[in-house]
Amino acid sequence: MFLDYKLPDMNGIEIIEKLGEHAKDLIIIMITAYASIEVAIEATRKGAYDFLPKPFTPNELRTVTRKAAERILLARKNAQLAHEKKQVRFEFIRVLGHELKAPLGAVEGYLELMKTKTLGDNLDSYLQFIERSSIRLQQMRKLIVDLLDMTRLESGKKSRNLVAVDLRKAAENAIELATPAANARSISISLEAPATLSIMADVGEIDMMLNNLISNAVKYNRDEGKVMVRLEQTADNISVQVADTGIGMSAEEQQKLFKEFSRIKNAKTANILGSGLGLSILKRLAELYEGNISVASEPDQGTTFTLTIPLSKCAEASTT
Repeated sequence: MFLDYKLPDMNGIEIIEKLGEHAKDLIIIMITAYASIEVAIEATRKGAYDFLPKPFTPNELRTVTRKAAERILLARKNAQLAHEKKQVRFEFIRVLGHELKAPLGAVEGYLELMKTKTLGDNLDSYLQFIERSSIRLQQMRKLIVDLLDMTRLESGKKSRNLVAVDLRKAAENAIELATPAANARSISISLEAPATLSIMADVGEIDMMLNNLISNAVKYNRDEGKVMVRLEQTADNISVQVADTGIGMSAEEQQKLFKEFSRIKNAKTANILGSGLGLSILKRLAELYEGNISVASEPDQGTTFTLTIPLSKCAEASTT
């Protein structure tokens, strides 16, 4: 709104006052030949966005109009971002509630069966219920831990300590952690790597990435399958490749990876527990090193994840 200060029956400031709350929805530019600091301050205090003294040139009019238009566009963009943020928060809470509802419901059901002594008074009869409840509680605990990791990464509050890390040793430690689950299903894990391979990184971040890749390769594998871990340094990159002989994925399923709460749900994965956050965290960690994580997979043929970190980034890290 272009509003003249000097009007026949009232001045422009009185018009703004009569507009009341509606003035907040307008970009008001006050025009007057009686320009003064006092009038400008009063008009701004009442809700005017800018002040244009007469006489003015076409270029001055264009300039003040452009500023007002930019203000409108900025306000609309801020409103859109606020709406999108609210939608993201709503979706996050909705998915989180959904992910927690199933294990909580299962534990509640098992407790009710024990409370009513469905299987009699022999405590041993209820061991399977206790074991299943424990598994569900572990699932919820992992979800909470993954959420905390994701929050720290997104907020930038995760403390980092970049030191020389023996990547081969870190891979061996990750394999050792995954070995009990692998042995239970007769899955073999092999490592192909140089005798020493050092990288400037945060120990916790490297462990998190390797544990995620190797544990997933075991979890989504077939019984008596294989997991192959390969570390390599080229002229430009350090790469970590983890391949399995598991259930694999279709091209459509691969498109869903690396997103929050994204899990491949089909008959083959029905009994596999997970938070749906692991690969999303892995991708964000890779990006901290300006690296990349990619996947190649075929249904029933297995999956290969490849983590690549540029050597130039490692060199930069060693000087910081």
